[in-house]
Amino acid sequence: DEDVIGPTEVRGSFGEPVESRTLIAAATDATFADEVAVPGADWSAEGNWLVVTVIASAAHTEVDAAMNLATLAVGDRVFQASERPDASLMSTPLRLGIDTVGTLAFELPPDVTSGRAELRLTSSYLTAELDDLITIPLDLDDLPRTPSVELDDPELSAP
Repeated sequence: DEDVIGPTEVRGSFGEPVESRTLIAAATDATFADEVAVPGADWSAEGNWLVVTVIASAAHTEVDAAMNLATLAVGDRVFQASERPDASLMSTPLRLGIDTVGTLAFELPPDVTSGRAELRLTSSYLTAELDDLITIPLDLDDLPRTPSVELDDPELSAP
């Protein structure tokens, strides 16, 4: 039963930090792009990309503190953050009291360019069952589109 084993949603707002059992995260920027590129890896891919900048840190301990599952729910469809670009916040170890700034890139079908979406973040690998799930709403209608976005490796920054 979903009510028994389903995730405990911790809802937040775009731009504001949200704290779950293992993560503190804030989505601070989002843009559509026709191409994403990782300059140092000489990698790029064209398509309908949504690139979200996230600031994250460990909530209480650095043990298992990483964003291992990031999804974007648009209506009844759910998309996982792409593992194709090397420069991603996915699975990056997070520190206690030190922010890590990085990006999540979602490769979306061409028809996903508007409407409401939810960014969902958790430290669980495959599912957020029996754990917290950070949920941040996004209004896709308000997001800019750019021809290309260069993805940088996650970086530590002072909170």
